[in-house]
Amino acid sequence: MSVSCDVLQQGLQPWLPPAALVEPPEETPAGTVPAPATLPAPPAFKLANLLDVAVVPEHLVAVAEYLSAQSFAIDTITGVDWLAARQMEVVYDFFHFESPVHVVVRTRVPREQPEVPTISGVFPGANWHERETHEFFGIRFRGHPNLSPLLLPEDATYHPLRKDFAGAA
Repeated sequence: MSVSCDVLQQGLQPWLPPAALVEPPEETPAGTVPAPATLPAPPAFKLANLLDVAVVPEHLVAVAEYLSAQSFAIDTITGVDWLAARQMEVVYDFFHFESPVHVVVRTRVPREQPEVPTISGVFPGANWHERETHEFFGIRFRGHPNLSPLLLPEDATYHPLRKDFAGAA
């Protein structure tokens, strides 16, 4: 089964905000962070074999189900702490088994309440990635069966990959 970014974009259209497909963002000089007022929404763009889209958290499971039906698999999940914008971003990377196509799905939530639905019911392999993201960024995955720590002590109350982390007490 061959897959293209154009076909995926059409299939994902019900979950994308209007005008979600834009040109790749300009590079930010190393070591600088845009001011909160100029920080763009999560980028959504298309390259030859990469589709990068932003969705609202409520659409994550539907998008994961669509990608699963198109023979995609989860590659990785990670978090990004946009401290100046007071947001947390969850980034999902998917790959296709038969075509050299990758899809990146991004969603942002308020830093004060970082919670998104789990996709571990669609992609069981997401279980470990969501646990790790929860552990290091403090992002909760609603409906996840077991968000216990993988690497940190079980009684850890800190998230070491947040930008305001100052060290464990």
